[in-house]
Amino acid sequence: MKICIILPAFNEAPVIGKVLDDLKKEIKKPARQPAFAEHLLAGNALHSNAGGEKINAQIVVIDDGSSDKTGEIVQNKRTKVLRHVLNRGLGGALGTGLVYAKRKSFDIAVTLDSDGQHDPKDIKKVIKPIIDKKADVVIGTRWKSNKSQIPWDRKIITICSNILTFFLFGIPTTDSQSGFRAFSKKALEKITIKTQGMEVSSELFGEIERNKLRLVEVPIRVIYTSYSRRKGQSNLNSIQILLKLILRIFR
Repeated sequence: MKICIILPAFNEAPVIGKVLDDLKKEIKKPARQPAFAEHLLAGNALHSNAGGEKINAQIVVIDDGSSDKTGEIVQNKRTKVLRHVLNRGLGGALGTGLVYAKRKSFDIAVTLDSDGQHDPKDIKKVIKPIIDKKADVVIGTRWKSNKSQIPWDRKIITICSNILTFFLFGIPTTDSQSGFRAFSKKALEKITIKTQGMEVSSELFGEIERNKLRLVEVPIRVIYTSYSRRKGQSNLNSIQILLKLILRIFR
């Protein structure tokens, strides 16, 4: 089994090194089930025979036109980096990562934020429904975990996004804007991303519905810091995304 861990990144030089260190530390731990590897090899390819099946994992950072040293830091960490010449947005970065995972025939692709907001320990939890063949797409939700302290403004925006996502695509979700996801090989083959910006999070639900993919949500822990709040989706940008979704309803 091959796993691709995708991190979209735009000007994340202050934190990307620590994010990669924490991620590598977690996936190097001995696996108790056939989900992760135990030894780090060149290029972050990992392998293990725990549970019988050989597993390989690779971390891939999508440097989305950064003007700082994000790409250089990633390379110094001996991690695979794919660069955009221009900043295309979250949708463009996710699209590049998922296409890479598809072309390289990975069995599972995991996406998470590169600003340190997500806990690498939750990766095993997010991929488990796919390994157990119970899901094609898994969303890590902040709303099903009592460990998450969600700021009030994020709660309002997320609730509105969830409602609009349901009206657009008919799929109930507790966290439509979560960046922590897992995709099966079937999902990688079926999903096509067209949007370039933050609205990609809702577009993915349209792809899930269009391709009749099985969706499961699992609780995750989110780490809110002043940096992640500043780097994340702004309230103004969130309103613009909501307006785009509303306009889509009336098309």
